[in-house]
Amino acid sequence: MPAHPLDRRDWLRLAAAAASTLWLPRSAWSLARLQHDPFALGVASGAPTHDSVMLWTRLQFEGPQPAAFTLRWELAHDEGFTRIARSGQVQALPALAHAVHAEVGGLEPERWYFYRFMLGEAVSPVGRTRTLPRPDADPRSLRLAYASCQRWEHGHYAAWRDLRAQQPDLVLFLGDYIYEYPGALNAVRGVTGGVALTLDDYRQRYALYRSDPDLRAMHAACPWLITWDDHEVQNDYAGLHEGNGLPLLGSTTDFPARRAAAYQAWYEHMPVRASVLTQGMAGLASGAEMRIYQQLPFGRLATLYLLDGRQYRDRQPCPQDGRPGGRVVDPASCAEWAEGGRSYLGVAQEQWLDAALARSAGRWNVIGQQTLFGARDARPGPGERYWNDGWDGYAAARRRLTDALQRHRVGNPVLLGGDVHENWVGHVKADYADVRSASVGVEFCGTSISSRSNGADKAAERLAENPHFVFGDAQYRGYGLAEFTPAGLTTTLRAVRDATRADSEVFTLARFAVAAGQARIERQ
Repeated sequence: MPAHPLDRRDWLRLAAAAASTLWLPRSAWSLARLQHDPFALGVASGAPTHDSVMLWTRLQFEGPQPAAFTLRWELAHDEGFTRIARSGQVQALPALAHAVHAEVGGLEPERWYFYRFMLGEAVSPVGRTRTLPRPDADPRSLRLAYASCQRWEHGHYAAWRDLRAQQPDLVLFLGDYIYEYPGALNAVRGVTGGVALTLDDYRQRYALYRSDPDLRAMHAACPWLITWDDHEVQNDYAGLHEGNGLPLLGSTTDFPARRAAAYQAWYEHMPVRASVLTQGMAGLASGAEMRIYQQLPFGRLATLYLLDGRQYRDRQPCPQDGRPGGRVVDPASCAEWAEGGRSYLGVAQEQWLDAALARSAGRWNVIGQQTLFGARDARPGPGERYWNDGWDGYAAARRRLTDALQRHRVGNPVLLGGDVHENWVGHVKADYADVRSASVGVEFCGTSISSRSNGADKAAERLAENPHFVFGDAQYRGYGLAEFTPAGLTTTLRAVRDATRADSEVFTLARFAVAAGQARIERQ
């Protein structure tokens, strides 16, 4: 029978059981002799604090497996597991696709560890993870990678292979982990299944992506911090409103139910804590919250803010012919575009972010969100045209955020984004309509891991017409690596020469520096 999203009575009970690390009797251990590797989807870690981390895996079986299993896990100081720091057991439940989220506490701050899972005689790959510095510590540096958009059909993941060699402290993934629809022209590799609509569909799509060895290896290399964008559900959806992706309008799809299925599958495959489901008791299919936005201190060096720009947003302004989703909008003929009350983050998240910024303590304040933040005229030439699915469709909400950065005198704001499949580097302006407006921060919007861009022929013209940006490139796929120190920030853009090749060369496309206390980008 096909799986269905969990109802409100099941969410917290099952999530808590799958995150529990309490010891069970030896008789409860699963000692099955398996004919295949149940850990084929790999291991991952995430949601680190100064004294805890979350460990993830998902068992995969040949055919349906209705049984629950008890896994053992170990976390050690060394890769040979001769010095065990913590160990325990965790339940893998069929209702959660046999995914486990083991929350391990009592760890030492600012320390690397190794971990693994065991099911009977089967042992998982070894993962490497770390804790963060204590909130009152003064770490010397933070190497933070940011990436997004890894459409399977568009290419291989040479970018992940290269990033693993760079040994970042953390990966910040900013959305579009999967793509819900197949059918790319000139596909580099094929997708199994059609458009993801059901829980089983989304589970299969995640399993396909996780089958890539470079992606699995990067997950095992360090902790990830993760948010989502639209393709984890449907192209250009907004809140509980359907987007403009497949299936075509006129279908009988129950979009809230589809979103609930997608959110559950995302939880099952991401190294996030069970606490993201705190509000899920009300029922995801009826619009209950899956709380993923968060604030995370990296000692006194940096404070990280991870935002959710999809779940709570208002609909995009001025839909074309009543069709939902994104489009290019002429603000002069779209009264809805200028409405001051429209929100990109939702009222509650906006208020939370404002309060968090008011008490910010990090020398650097790094805001990870889904897309390009700065205003960008989408069509070079006379007049102005803006893409309404990003911040450009929510200009008043963007202004509220830049006002908050100034009002709270937030130190060294840095905005990181993705979504557009292009690299854009620029200054965050107090007023994008005024070229003389003060810079209140800096922005690095990253290209995609593999997803193609259709704007390579327009990048130079767009850069000329949007002077708050200092760099734009739509030719290359890749990722960004931001290294923070008390004195400054250095951001390196790594580019894949040919995303159609798994063994492609990866090179440095550009490098930029920002001195602490100065919202000014210098190219190195």
